[in-house]
Amino acid sequence: MKMSTLHLMPLALVLPACAGHNDASQNQDLTQYVNTLIGTDFTGNTYPGAQMPFGMVQLSPDNGIPGWDRIAGYFYPDSTIAGFSHTHLSGTGAGDLYDISFLPVMLPVRESDAPLGVHSRFSHDDETANAGYYQVRLTDYDINVELTATERCGIQRYTFPKGDGAVILNLAKAMNWDATQDSHISVVDSVTIEGYRFSDGWARDQRLWFRSRFSQPWDSLRIDRTPIIKDGKTIGNGDVAWFYFSTEAGEQISVSTSLSCTGAEGAALNLTTEVPDDNFDKYRENARKTWNSALSKITVDGGDDDKVKFYTALYHSMLAPTIYGDVDGAYRGPDKANHQAEGWTNYGTFSLWDTFRASHPLMTYLQPVRAHDFVKSLVEFGEQNGRLPVWNFQGSETDMMIGYHAVPVIVDAYMKGLIDNDYAEKALDACIATANLDSYRQIGDYKRLGYVPSPGHIEGEENWSLSKTLEYAFDDYCIALMAENMGRKDVADEFYRRSGNYVNVYNPATSFMQPRDSKGDFLDGFNPDDYTEDICESNGWQYFWSVQHDIDGLIDLVGGKDRFKEKLDSMMTYNPSPNDSLPIFSTGMIGQYAHGNEPSHHVVYLYNNVGRPDLTQKYASEIMEQLYNTTPAGLCGNEDCGQMSAWFVFSAMGFYPVNPVNGIYELGTPLFKKMQLHLDNGKIFTVNAPDVSKENIYIRSIKIDGKPYDKTFITHEQIMSGATVDMEMSATPASFPDNE
Repeated sequence: MKMSTLHLMPLALVLPACAGHNDASQNQDLTQYVNTLIGTDFTGNTYPGAQMPFGMVQLSPDNGIPGWDRIAGYFYPDSTIAGFSHTHLSGTGAGDLYDISFLPVMLPVRESDAPLGVHSRFSHDDETANAGYYQVRLTDYDINVELTATERCGIQRYTFPKGDGAVILNLAKAMNWDATQDSHISVVDSVTIEGYRFSDGWARDQRLWFRSRFSQPWDSLRIDRTPIIKDGKTIGNGDVAWFYFSTEAGEQISVSTSLSCTGAEGAALNLTTEVPDDNFDKYRENARKTWNSALSKITVDGGDDDKVKFYTALYHSMLAPTIYGDVDGAYRGPDKANHQAEGWTNYGTFSLWDTFRASHPLMTYLQPVRAHDFVKSLVEFGEQNGRLPVWNFQGSETDMMIGYHAVPVIVDAYMKGLIDNDYAEKALDACIATANLDSYRQIGDYKRLGYVPSPGHIEGEENWSLSKTLEYAFDDYCIALMAENMGRKDVADEFYRRSGNYVNVYNPATSFMQPRDSKGDFLDGFNPDDYTEDICESNGWQYFWSVQHDIDGLIDLVGGKDRFKEKLDSMMTYNPSPNDSLPIFSTGMIGQYAHGNEPSHHVVYLYNNVGRPDLTQKYASEIMEQLYNTTPAGLCGNEDCGQMSAWFVFSAMGFYPVNPVNGIYELGTPLFKKMQLHLDNGKIFTVNAPDVSKENIYIRSIKIDGKPYDKTFITHEQIMSGATVDMEMSATPASFPDNE
């Protein structure tokens, strides 16, 4: 077996003194190109509300109706709003959060049976949604609602008509997977309340404290307290508060709410620190400036529609992970104890099965300080939890999806010099320990047999056996790469050996990866078209390519480059039958390629490895053009905490990380005539393609820093050096030599 030998050598620690300022942000307002309604229809599952980059608060409207389409709380085809809550998930397949929900009303209220309850109708004609700001008019009450946010606080401004109004705070309301376990509201003074909402769902034993300050005293207050019954016992209360106001036409009342995962004192500190006064416009402008600075890390020259797609994708890529800690560094760990982050910020909401592929590599360039803190957050979580996280948020492990993909996030940051050597030892040890937990998800079987055996579909036993084998093998390669570069040869040798385990599930008789039982036999009846319990959210076509660390070895397995290209061609042209009932995650289909789910994301870039970069360029352009658009249905699959958008951002720049940890980026086709990546080391990486267009998608020739270039990839070192890449574009393809 031939393993890739082109490794990125780790750089010296290159963390900048401050995060992300560059002069480009002073020249143009890039937030004008962000439309946060993109992805709120079809399968995107995004929310349109207000958030700061990676903010703890995601203040957004909730339609009040549960269901898979409303996992983010909001679904564009709906016409009701039942509250504005402070926490949401961006494009996941699991519905949770919706904490601390407010709704302004005029009396009498419009109310329907549960689950909708008190609500208002609204029209998209009276709605605005962009970076850091959301506005809607509640039709039934003629109340205009505006939302903005700081990192740990949400700020709402209501403009009332004349009459008797109220603001409802509903801590009992729950949707989808979320269930209130206990809550409490108490009065601090005439304009301030505090309390908590404890819940259980996807986030296990979630504990959230809040403090809210009104811009003026309420006229009167009523708190309704309803016991929460579980298994015949009262486990807590569901508090609902009504704050009554007699308002004049045009009167404005603002409500500022902080969140904390550590307690009431943390919530109070966060509010006084981040929102010391009642000045909605100030915080809205601060959010705009902060987003503009973050977005201006990449500047592009192109048409407005493409800019809207690009900057909305860039925006979506910076919604998660989310801050999970107070302004003083305190945070709640998975051990249910409070901890202190000294000199770094703790984060949660790590959708690692998705985001290790492109989202986290993108952040090493756009947000290197945060990328460093992501690593510390993962490692410290692992220390407190006994293993690195798989999909953690709100201080708990959900165990959603598979692999131990905190590993590639850690290794990529280390190889790019974002982790100091002292901490790298602790990080590597955490990776090794997690990879050797024999009792966890059949890792012991994987080590013993060289693959994860199918449990034979025995009820109660976890499956996804084939996918686990491939995911573990990639993660093991990452551990080996880090260990090798740290001089730990024994570890490197062991994990390089383990990284070759993918060959053990390859069946030469069918030329597919197939599940095997514990005796070593391939399961009968395998059909690569089928979606089975042995393959995670995919079929045999889609998971075959999940050997990102050893594409050369995969090519050898199938019999060489010609055969590999034929298999790629089949993947991209073998369309499902019109009668096939595809699962909900198989969207954005081109043949068997499913862009709506992550395992397919690197596949079109593999044509580079067989001397056909023109086909990589063709398909990358087709995906950018046809599977992303500027409508609410503009995402062809779940956003998945930034991965769907990170694919677009990388691809629009003209390159993509097939192997997220080796510092090599396969060239595709650029979307823009000029792209500049403004790096924190003060340099600017530039891609010029002045003749690119919807027709001129093929690269005829390349120069880097004025010199002819014949590779189909670029490297991390070239990016960080601030190189200039000039591409001659054409409507007809040219051939390139094979990758070396």
